[in-house]
Amino acid sequence: MVSLTALWLPILLSAVVVFLASSVLHMVLKYHLKDYRKLPDEEKLQTAMREAGLEPGNYAFPCPDEPKEWNSPEMVEKFKQGPVGFMNVKPSGPPAMGKYLMSWFAFCIVIGIFCAYVASITLGPGTEYMLVFRITSCVAFIAYGVSSVSESIWKAQQWSTTFRFVFDGLIYSLLTGGVFGWLWP
Repeated sequence: MVSLTALWLPILLSAVVVFLASSVLHMVLKYHLKDYRKLPDEEKLQTAMREAGLEPGNYAFPCPDEPKEWNSPEMVEKFKQGPVGFMNVKPSGPPAMGKYLMSWFAFCIVIGIFCAYVASITLGPGTEYMLVFRITSCVAFIAYGVSSVSESIWKAQQWSTTFRFVFDGLIYSLLTGGVFGWLWP
């Protein structure tokens, strides 16, 4: 068994490597530009949302007040008429990229900690690179890649978008496994 504190360097370095890789995937390759589409008549819809006093938060539409209303004739008709969807509304103002990037980096560290934890209780000191790689990259893939699948299942995210995030997760997990295998005590 390896102490979790002995793995601080692979935790931190894997977070840095994933952070840099995600920057390349999102800013250089730009294949995520297809993840979102512009609303038709955006100005009109934004004006209507402002006038309705839409606050930041997560919304579903149509959305019943009570669970028992899901199958009521009125709600069924609203679903038939459409549109049906989910919407996330952020606070007004320019995107807070610094906050988002710091949150992403913290998330990468948390994933590194979970990889380290699973590896530390299953592998001993001096374990060969490939076994460390397999264990830590598997844990990382569950966190970075598989976790995004629920967005398509429950929130109607396009499967093509989800597959791009799963592909990103595969890259991040391979990098994480590589760092842990390389720096394993």
